[in-house]
Amino acid sequence: MNVSESPSLHSHRGFAESIAAQSRLHDVIPGGAHTYARGADQYPDDMAPVLESGSAAHVWDLDGNCYVEYGMGLRSVTLGHAYPPVVDAVTEAARRGHNFSRPTVLEAEVAESFLDLVPTAEMVKFGKNGSDATSAGVKLARAHTGRDFVAVCRQPFFSTDDWFIGTTEMNAGIPSAYRDLTLPFSYNDLDSLRALFDAHPGRIACVVMEAATGTAEPEPGFLEGVRALCDDEGALLLFDEIITGFRWATGGAQSVYGVTPDLSSWGKAMGNGFAVSALAGKREYMERGGLRTDLPRAFLMSTTYGPETTSLAAMKAVFQTYREQDPVAVMEARGTALADGVNDAAGRAGLSDYLQVIGRPSCEVFVTRDADGVPSQAYRTLFLQELLTCGVLGQSFVISAAHTEADVDHTIAACEAAMVAYSKAIEAGTTDGLLIGRPVAPALRSLADPRRAW
Repeated sequence: MNVSESPSLHSHRGFAESIAAQSRLHDVIPGGAHTYARGADQYPDDMAPVLESGSAAHVWDLDGNCYVEYGMGLRSVTLGHAYPPVVDAVTEAARRGHNFSRPTVLEAEVAESFLDLVPTAEMVKFGKNGSDATSAGVKLARAHTGRDFVAVCRQPFFSTDDWFIGTTEMNAGIPSAYRDLTLPFSYNDLDSLRALFDAHPGRIACVVMEAATGTAEPEPGFLEGVRALCDDEGALLLFDEIITGFRWATGGAQSVYGVTPDLSSWGKAMGNGFAVSALAGKREYMERGGLRTDLPRAFLMSTTYGPETTSLAAMKAVFQTYREQDPVAVMEARGTALADGVNDAAGRAGLSDYLQVIGRPSCEVFVTRDADGVPSQAYRTLFLQELLTCGVLGQSFVISAAHTEADVDHTIAACEAAMVAYSKAIEAGTTDGLLIGRPVAPALRSLADPRRAW
């Protein structure tokens, strides 16, 4: 594929090869993808591109279509696909051997570099996915406090492990005993958290939450209040920085809002898409998984692949880039331009009440509403359908530092083209006759319907 080729608003070649490949994927992989968020049910019927390659902010599918991609690597790629410094570092590490029976100095170098960038932490341990890191933090908190309950903020996702997935609709196979130990509270509602501590005195081990999300900023005093409640009640505070780390700031959301957790979990952008995660925190807690303690030890992220050198080399190259450049500032600038351009176009099309780009500029989403102003999966699917045929791929507008001004301009133009069909649907009060196939469905749901694979 010619990686110099750019996406086009008018020359989409269809999805024949992708459709065939998707059927093949369903035959051998449950759900047809290794991550539910990557599933074909998250895209319009028979319009889920199966990808072949990527460079910077562009990807190519099996049919030869080029797209500007958003939410790259489920928000893990901030520097762009095939970013040369990362590729070079990984290649060199692989040549030297990538998995040994004893630690390498690289492990110490990358850990020291991480702690330099995240000065609120004193120790760090690396893993392969954010779920493991967050669950390890819960385990440490339970070990330290001797308590079982976990207070979890009502935010989209924290872990694939039973303690969290048991609280979602997709909880088949998880004993109720696990679900009963996880207690939900609401973001920006300190009273809802205080009520949990009052209802379960001396039994909550930790509070797990994101300091912020792409669409929700902390109200004044909220995070400080959570910190104070944890201190007063003897519970640990764990910030999930899987998304916010290296996207809000190099030091994560905790450095933006000035509230320090006891533990924090990291991943995604830290490796520019390579499989790396981390649990970081205060030494007195982290050492419960080490050899400098006389207390009962917690089994802390002991994995065969945690220290393999290629991902550590990727992480080291990412850290160096963040020191030498300012990827967050680029994402903020490009995201601001994108939101302003799309929202302005929506206003000119009379769609401001129905179609909007919202959120932190480095982590934006698009909101799709029906003719009654109600968020709608059918209208979302129509918008996705039109964007795909115009060379834009993404379930959101989560941007990267690799997106150029031309990429943003292309996306705005694609949105303007998509607004033609969207306007017709609003005028008609329905997507019937405009939407090809079934609407998308939530990734975490109890049944395959309404998007059961054919």
